[in-house]
Order: sequence, then structure tokens, then C-alpha cells
Amino acid sequence: MSEATPSEAATLLSDPSGRTGPAAPGAAIRRVIAVLWQWKGFLAAGAFLLLLAMVLATPHLLTAYDPLEGDALAGLRAPNATHPFGTDRLGRDVLARTLYGARYSLSIGFGATAISVGFGVLLGIAGGQKSRLLDETICRLFDVISSFPGVLMALLVVTFLGQGMLNVAIAVGVAGIPKFGRVVRAQTQLARNADYVTQAYIYGRSRAAVFFHHLLPNVLLAIPVIATVYVGTTILAVSSLSFLGLGPQPPTPEWGVMLAESRDVLRIAWWPGVFPGAALTLTVIAFTVIGNALQRRFERRG
Repeated sequence: MSEATPSEAATLLSDPSGRTGPAAPGAAIRRVIAVLWQWKGFLAAGAFLLLLAMVLATPHLLTAYDPLEGDALAGLRAPNATHPFGTDRLGRDVLARTLYGARYSLSIGFGATAISVGFGVLLGIAGGQKSRLLDETICRLFDVISSFPGVLMALLVVTFLGQGMLNVAIAVGVAGIPKFGRVVRAQTQLARNADYVTQAYIYGRSRAAVFFHHLLPNVLLAIPVIATVYVGTTILAVSSLSFLGLGPQPPTPEWGVMLAESRDVLRIAWWPGVFPGAALTLTVIAFTVIGNALQRRFERRG
């Protein structure tokens, strides 16, 4: 029996079954396909959010129409080659309004999330310190805010502050403060009693150094994961308030405003409401899928 050549020996070592040829590359391709299939939801959501980011940056590259410019002679035209999403009752291009509307819906949603995260982190860290009175006061504040449903709490805030984009962001942001505050408070209490914090004090580190270098990074570790899921919730809440007439006002091309405007013509024209509604739904689903995937990854890591 002739001895195996070096290349054949390497093949046998890499594939003990003795199979040669394209079997090993085929197995690698199958493994890649299996991994991609396992993460298909995450990849699809990521691709959609990437497309959404492109829309936010350059909506004018995807449509030549002005979202505010109407044509009285082109009202309620069905989707066609000129207007892929059709036109609304004032002859405005629904595709242009949907694309430009992403800016309003997402900017308000991100602003509301930033308010929830900012105040939630500050109050959570303050409540997680050693002051029992301060902790009790902050916990009762969280209980009061949480006792109202999120949209109802936002309605109350908008009633006092008035309508408008900023006020809607504040309203939705206030409703979400307890969600982040309670998480940060619990993480602060755990980190404060952790061994690495105690050792830092033993080694002579100052309270400020321990707080910024040891406690704060560990406390904030889970916040980006929770915030990713919450962005979708805030976008939906903002659109709900806009639908009720408490957010941006017509003719602003915001998704909730577009849905509200489409109610009167929904029986004769489905496209003014379906396309912004689909954009809103897909955006909320994409953020939720990404956030849930990150949360599972974070929990396995922990």
C-alpha cells in the first residue's frame, strides 16, 4: 500500500472519516446557513433598521416629491408607477410622507427614551444609596407614576403641558422613568455591596473614584439592552398620542398624524393608512426583536 501524500494526510487529519473533495467546504457552508437561519429574525430586523437609518439621513434620494405639497387634481390616486404608495385626499405623495414621517416619529421616540433613561438612571442611583428616606421617597414616586397606564400618564402630562412634539416626548418619557429607575436602583444596591467595591475602598480609592470606575459602569450595563426594546414602545406611544391629536399637528408628515388623517377615507382608499401603519409596525417589531436578542445574550453572559 502506497503512503499518503502530505496533502492527503492533512485531509485525513481534518476529516477522520476519510472523505475528500468538496465535503468539508459543503459542511462549512451548511453550518453558516444554519447559523444565519438561527439568527434570521435578528438579521432581518437589523437590515430593516439599517434601511430606516438611510431613510432618516437621505429621504430625498428615495422620493422626488415634497411631503407637504399637494395636488388637488391627484387626490386619492391608487398606488401606481408615479406614486408607488398612492396619494392622500389632498394629492400628497404617501411614499414621501411616510419616508419623511420616520424623522418625526423616531426623533420623538428617541427623545422620550432619552428622558426616561436620563431621569430613571439619576433617580435609581440616588435611591440605591444608603439614605433610607430618599430611597423610600423615590420608590413612592415610581409607584405613583406606575399606577397610571403609560398612555394615560402621557395624556395627563400633555394636558398640563399642551400639544407639540417636545411636550409629547416629555409626556412619554415621564411615563417610562420607573421602568429604568427600578432596574438601576436594584443594580446600584447590588453593586454597592459587591466585593470589588469593598476591595476598592480597602485599597484607598476615593468615593468618587469608586463610583465612576467601579459602581457606575456595572450599574449601567443593562440599560442599553432595555432601552433598545423601549424605543419601539415609545414610538408606538408617540404615534398613539399623535393619532388622538395631541402630538404634531397636520400637515406634519408624522405616522400617527397620517393614520388619523386616513380614517375619513379608509372605506374608499386603503393606502393612506396602510403604508404608514406598516412602517410603524415594522419599526416597532424591529426594535423589539433586536432588544430581545440583546437581552438573551446579556442574560446568558450574566
